[in-house]
Amino acid sequence: MDKKAIKGEYVEVLLRSPQTVFSTKDVALLWGEEREATITNRLHKYVQAGKLLRIRRGFYAKDIRYDRFELATRIYTPAYISFETVLTRAGINFQYYNNIFVASYVTREIVVDGQKISYVRMKDYVLSNTAGVQQSGGYAIATAERAFLDRMYISKDYHFDNIDTLNWEAVFELVPIYHNKRMEKKVKEYFEYYKRLNA
Repeated sequence: MDKKAIKGEYVEVLLRSPQTVFSTKDVALLWGEEREATITNRLHKYVQAGKLLRIRRGFYAKDIRYDRFELATRIYTPAYISFETVLTRAGINFQYYNNIFVASYVTREIVVDGQKISYVRMKDYVLSNTAGVQQSGGYAIATAERAFLDRMYISKDYHFDNIDTLNWEAVFELVPIYHNKRMEKKVKEYFEYYKRLNA
């Protein structure tokens, strides 16, 4: 961005962006500004003027309608929405969870702006494999099949309420990314159970 840009234009660059949440690193790239102090001071002024919202140290939003999934996947990256958040939306789990579940490189539970976010650590080779992970707006989210396998990978004895909605072809295609014999066996058991239910 042109360094001579008038002050008001800096915030406009953020407001025009499709993102709803920005880290200070994002802002540095969007503004073409390397000096951290300049970025922080400018952001502080925009927050005070009510033009931006500070939601966590180093994270800002356009307004209170920011996308919570976007925020959840930006705090610890790489990351994608998965587990119960996806399973409940897909009707595979019936219990509703207020937390957002995220696959990441750390295991941590944090609360940001009243929203609990649960990060679940995945091995690098699983986390970096994007099979069954889709881009949706400003964040990545697992398909129902990927979320099903992610949960199985983390929890040995887990009860799924309704496996009827799964695309079993997709499940079998995704299993190899986990390099896990226990899971392969368990998936076959679930599939046999599914076939018996629908015989």
